[in-house]
Amino acid sequence: MNKIFWAGDSTVQTNDYSTYPQTGIGQAFPMFLKEGYSVENHAKNGRSTKSFIDEGRLKAIEEKIGEGDFLFIQFGHNDEKNQDPTRYTEPFSSFIDNLEIFIDVARTKGAHPVLITPLERRCFMDEKRLGIGAHSDYVSAMKQTAEKNRVPLVDLYTMSRAALKKTGEPGSRRWYMYFDAGEYPQHPEESRDNTHLRYDGAVNFGAMIAKGLQEIGGIYGDMILTV
Repeated sequence: MNKIFWAGDSTVQTNDYSTYPQTGIGQAFPMFLKEGYSVENHAKNGRSTKSFIDEGRLKAIEEKIGEGDFLFIQFGHNDEKNQDPTRYTEPFSSFIDNLEIFIDVARTKGAHPVLITPLERRCFMDEKRLGIGAHSDYVSAMKQTAEKNRVPLVDLYTMSRAALKKTGEPGSRRWYMYFDAGEYPQHPEESRDNTHLRYDGAVNFGAMIAKGLQEIGGIYGDMILTV
């Protein structure tokens, strides 16, 4: 069975009852896969490329990943936090350097790296207008890395921004941890979280990644059920 190892942050991680209804994209992604593929999700809340490496999380993947497997690499949300030296990376220097470390780990083991640009936040200025957000330099840096290293890239950032603009501020709330008090027993107070996802969001954005892989084609498209 071919395995998809996923390295990323809270938008990707697998959640349990304690964080319900938060749902990561990697948690929902198996529904898009054909038989013979499985996901081993190493994504963790709050991690950047730097902290993921420093904490030994990439090493854990390196010990398990093998020939014919895939390494999905999706970061950006926490690399941009310049107030935190344990996580921050410069977009066009250390961020690129770290992405190349992930790529090298996969290729050394005979696996296939895939870069996935970060999901956009719900950064609306009003009901229809989406703000600039904070990911743009990291998206550009990831695209440069993909081109330089000849790694396939799924541009979730662009696809998610298009979906947010089309759906608008009120309609997109259902994708994120944005809800009223009492809607969930685990959350007695209202939540106005514009970053983390609920199930609908994880499925919606997971479908975009699946579509992106189909468009890349070859071994990347072969893993995906018809979307």
